[in-house]
Amino acid sequence: MRTLLCELLGIEFPIFAFTHCRDVVAAVSNAGGLGVLGAVGFSPEQLEVECKWIDDHVGDNTYGVDLVIPQQYEGIGEMDATKLEAQLRAAIPQQHREFAAKILADHDVPELPPEEAHHELLGMSLATATPQLDVALQHEKVRLIANALGTPPAEVIERVHESGRLVAALCGKVHQAVRHKDSGIDIIIAQGTEGGGHTGEIGSLVLWPQIIEAVDPVPVLAAGGIGSGKQIAAALAMGAQGVWTGSLWLTVEEAECPRPQMEAYLGAASGDTVRSRSFTGKPCRMLQNDWTNAWEAEGTPEPLGMPLQNMVAMDAIVRTQRYAAADRAQSVSFNPVGQVVGMMNEIRSTREVIFELAQGYFDAVEKLNAMSALSED
Repeated sequence: MRTLLCELLGIEFPIFAFTHCRDVVAAVSNAGGLGVLGAVGFSPEQLEVECKWIDDHVGDNTYGVDLVIPQQYEGIGEMDATKLEAQLRAAIPQQHREFAAKILADHDVPELPPEEAHHELLGMSLATATPQLDVALQHEKVRLIANALGTPPAEVIERVHESGRLVAALCGKVHQAVRHKDSGIDIIIAQGTEGGGHTGEIGSLVLWPQIIEAVDPVPVLAAGGIGSGKQIAAALAMGAQGVWTGSLWLTVEEAECPRPQMEAYLGAASGDTVRSRSFTGKPCRMLQNDWTNAWEAEGTPEPLGMPLQNMVAMDAIVRTQRYAAADRAQSVSFNPVGQVVGMMNEIRSTREVIFELAQGYFDAVEKLNAMSALSED
């Protein structure tokens, strides 16, 4: 199961785990994979706390940090985060604010106390990601910087390479992967539409081999819908150097996921997800609920672009997390997850999930070898 990326990063299994939870990052890295901390939503000060904690809990192992720097977004070019937030806030139509507030009021989601005021712009721009990158590069155990949306700016790639680290970037189309390669990206993550969060329209089994061939010899991680070792075997058989997983880690014991939200994931089927722009402004796969349906209804405001829509939805994200146990909070909560949610039916430890993935891979390879032996006979 060892691949080139295992050698480059010093890991046992080519299993990369994206998560916003530091406990999961550490558990994955300690179990032989590579945990990758999603930085969006963390202030630089908070990210420093998270990275310091992970440093102290991974021993000699390493991990990664995932940033969100879209190639195109409202306010692009403004590098002062405070000015950018003020500029963007002024660009949000009042009707969008009122519509979002009405959805929350109609579902009896409590208001936040005044002392729990929060920033609306917590990522999804170069202005906010640059301070996060500054923090990540101060931690020696961070060996990988990934970008979730598009090719990172040239100056970001250069900084990461100068620090001796690798750069990865996600994509959902072949031409995007080629652009990654031409820009000097070290690892290309090909994510099929089945994946959770921001994702394109092309299915994994169609997308993966096209991108692997188009960017050869740059290593590719297969992403989108991976929930078993059999799928890892299929990805590696196509030429992938590993897999990028995310949804699986939402229901592990170490996940900092409110119990009502975790129960929503555990009870969902693969057909319960939808690609919606209602929370971030870009197509993002999540559990379908009253919030996503409301923004699709006739006569309602059209979701804004990124990061304006995310700023509109931030109050909903914070309040439904804060009051996750409220009777109707989950019906308007932001629950990003891929179609693999239909396979997420029980709570297990991170180590159990890693070892089950590895064992499933080995079992699949053995079956293929047995079939090969039969054909030779």
